[in-house]
Amino acid sequence: MSGTDSTAKTAKTAKVSVWRQPAQVWAVAFACVIAFMGIGLVDPILPAIAESLDATPVETELLFTSYLVVTGIAMLFTSWISSRIGTKVTLLAGLGLIVVFALLCALSGSVDAVIGFRAGWGLGNALFISTALATIVGAASGGSSAAIILYEAALGLGIAIGPLLGGILGEISWRGPFFGVVALMAVAFIAVLVMLRSADQKPEPVKLSSPFRALRQPALAVLAISALFYNIGFFVLLAFSPFPLGFGAMGIGLTFFGWGVALAITSVWIAPILLRRLPRSTAMLLVLPLLAIDLIVAGLVVNSAPGLVACIIVGGLLLGLMNTVLTESVMEATDLPRSVASSAYSAVRFLGGAAAPPIAAVLWHAWGASVPFYFAAASVLIAAGAILIGRGALARIDGHRADAEEIGLAVLAGDAA
Repeated sequence: MSGTDSTAKTAKTAKVSVWRQPAQVWAVAFACVIAFMGIGLVDPILPAIAESLDATPVETELLFTSYLVVTGIAMLFTSWISSRIGTKVTLLAGLGLIVVFALLCALSGSVDAVIGFRAGWGLGNALFISTALATIVGAASGGSSAAIILYEAALGLGIAIGPLLGGILGEISWRGPFFGVVALMAVAFIAVLVMLRSADQKPEPVKLSSPFRALRQPALAVLAISALFYNIGFFVLLAFSPFPLGFGAMGIGLTFFGWGVALAITSVWIAPILLRRLPRSTAMLLVLPLLAIDLIVAGLVVNSAPGLVACIIVGGLLLGLMNTVLTESVMEATDLPRSVASSAYSAVRFLGGAAAPPIAAVLWHAWGASVPFYFAAASVLIAAGAILIGRGALARIDGHRADAEEIGLAVLAGDAA
């Protein structure tokens, strides 16, 4: 009874104080919105970049690959870096890199240059995202629950607005979204520099080898393998779909605005309800086949723009569920510090996302626009198979019922990745 009362009090406190935060919290939260916008910002301008820079679809899709490869590799080292130089310096380094490389993308004259500069952008994004949550939790009033709610709001807002802003600015020029990020991130950099206290406590140093050793643990290895194949499905839907849609930048932006809203709704509100009723492994084995079916249907209706739009939105709903469930499972799979487990898992997961866009483009030109979606569906089913085969190693994730804070952390880590 006392535990229930305590939970109710915590929730009540978070509800009352979540929007009454110190200026430094709002500065980091604003920067989070802009950083998360970068996930879908490039989507609406992919066809325009291909046309303007005389690039093939495979070259254009490498904009995602370079970004995700570097982000994934950097995730293995960000906890080691931030534990030595402090959170504020790490945040500013990440924001500064994003500003510089987004500007270089906007000024580029070739697709090869944009691909290279997107890699630098990925490094900045890894440094910033890996540190932002800890910063908000440490500085927010109302406890960690209030901080998580605020971070969730920033994440959902950024994921939804990114494609829409990309579409609006992309109607002017393919360079427009990059210049938009430069301006907004520069404001975020100044806000964090001025408002965030520099006297932050450095956490206990993390060993450089910790994320690599973490992947030797069976439970984390099973989840990482599943995430690798799941992320192929995720990024085929996100990065390849703009090409067969046949829309202009604004049409693509509106489509993926709907995708982002759907993803945010299920990750923030629906996933916790699902997890109160089903064990985590069962939830994943339910959602993954549904996602595979959605991708198969997308392949069947690829020549129908309304049908493909519907599949993208439904996909957003399912991806939001899966992101939360999968990442929460990672957090409960081992006794390792969450930052170590999350960085190891995220690095493997990003590799799947990095490989998916160019493979999809190659399959498209070889066998037609339907085949990439079938490839994505097969990959998602492999992810489900990994969970099913490795379910014995995942017994621990079903034996612990997460509290509100753990679910919130899973939402943030899953969608940011």
